[in-house]
Amino acid sequence: MPRGDKSAYTDKQKRQAEHIEEGYEKRGVPEEESERRAWATVNKVSGGGKRSGSGSGHPENHEPMHRGGEHGGKASASRSHEERSASAKKAAETRKRHQEERRS
Repeated sequence: MPRGDKSAYTDKQKRQAEHIEEGYEKRGVPEEESERRAWATVNKVSGGGKRSGSGSGHPENHEPMHRGGEHGGKASASRSHEERSASAKKAAETRKRHQEERRS
């Protein structure tokens, strides 16, 4: 079986990879990279393609599918209240200015 052959994967794994890939593409990740990440996630969850036979089944670890949210907010949390407040005020001003530009 050549590298990259997906015949050893179940239909469920293929659907999972497709769904994960769509999510990455929606966030602006290039198509090839999103496909690579999607299959890496499926492999991490299920341990690769499924094999038939007794004793070859292992429980799935869904932790990799939930990792995304852990990375967010660290930069904001490390800043002081004053810095976050100043940033929020600046963002509000920018939104207001852009809205006025769209009207005219």
